[in-house]
Amino acid sequence: MDDRFELYDLKVEVIKGDKPFVCGHREGDYFLVEGEDLIFPENRSFSMYGLSALLPLLPAKQRITDPNDWMSTDCEIACPDPNCGARFMISRIGKRTFHHNEVTAVPLKEEKDED
Repeated sequence: MDDRFELYDLKVEVIKGDKPFVCGHREGDYFLVEGEDLIFPENRSFSMYGLSALLPLLPAKQRITDPNDWMSTDCEIACPDPNCGARFMISRIGKRTFHHNEVTAVPLKEEKDED
């Protein structure tokens, strides 16, 4: 049985919004998402409050979606501090293939032929 599936690799980057930054964000700071891993550049930090706004969206942005789905087009997330002008740009930067049996202990159910 073919147990392959694809997820997008993501880049999440701090960009300027319409107000000054009041949090510790720095324009150009970023992290990558590869599978279940968040990858931060060496000796760089990322706000846990910004991360808290992003985490619920990342698994959905990794999935292949219909081109008309808002998840395919909307890519800027605001800093959760209403006084901060930082935005986070989520970009799909590539695809990676995974195998079901390498990411979970739950087996796939065999599809049964219906007669």
